[in-house]
Amino acid sequence: MLALASPASLKGVLTAGEAATALARGLRSAGAEAEELPLADGGEGTAVVLGAEVLRVERVHDAFGHDREAPVRALVDGTVVLESAEAIPFDPSRLDVQAASSRGFGELIARAGPCEQLLVCLGGTATMDAGAGVLEALAQLPAPTTVLCDTRATLAEAPRLFGPQKGATAGDVAELERRFATMPLADREGGGAAGGLGAALASLGAELVPGAAYVLEATGFRERAAQAELVICGEGTVDRTTFEGKAPGEAARACAELGVRCLLFGGRVEDGVEALALSGDPARAREDLEELGVALGGA
Repeated sequence: MLALASPASLKGVLTAGEAATALARGLRSAGAEAEELPLADGGEGTAVVLGAEVLRVERVHDAFGHDREAPVRALVDGTVVLESAEAIPFDPSRLDVQAASSRGFGELIARAGPCEQLLVCLGGTATMDAGAGVLEALAQLPAPTTVLCDTRATLAEAPRLFGPQKGATAGDVAELERRFATMPLADREGGGAAGGLGAALASLGAELVPGAAYVLEATGFRERAAQAELVICGEGTVDRTTFEGKAPGEAARACAELGVRCLLFGGRVEDGVEALALSGDPARAREDLEELGVALGGA
């Protein structure tokens, strides 16, 4: 059996590459042939999955104003790649949408330097400020910019879909929904990515594109999945937002179109979604994935 190990990152626990390696190790130990093809959708780890190399590191501020180093990367064709999760990352130890600011990512974009093309990866942030911080730090984009959005959700939809996981109370969500609904580009698909950074960057002239579809195309996912008997994909938490533009949802959709069996897993599975739940213990994530690989390879 040829199995394709294609997980996204388990946010804050394992990178997509680490998760793919653990799955493949389990599959091979059970006698299956396994290929690793980690995925991303604009969120955490997208730049690495695309093969972007670090050019230099810039000092910026995280979502709560603390100093942080964030890399400026580039693809082989010279396209500069910046990732929001590397500047203003989601931090489960501090959840405060009222205090979190995207300004640090604006600082990083402003320091991208002269380039012919900029690729911005959106997702995995602590913020829900509709990009207000970015717009404070950035008057214009330094180059023609393509934005990979980790969700199709609009700015108006973002508070309800992503606010609670970032610490928003019911009152916060209601307030943010009222505010965001009246903002420019409130209904632009992808505008809700990274707490509204998509809409903010679109207002500066950036092109918003679905991040997962871009990555699947760039990595040749469909061609490699078509050669497999089983594709295994998943992420840290699988819920209804997984199918709003996240990599595992897009991979599962592609497999359905190809007629290839796809198993979806999550460290946690919520909202009645049909997926295999792992233990949910971050300390066991690597072991969970190896055991899953063994079980699937043996079957």
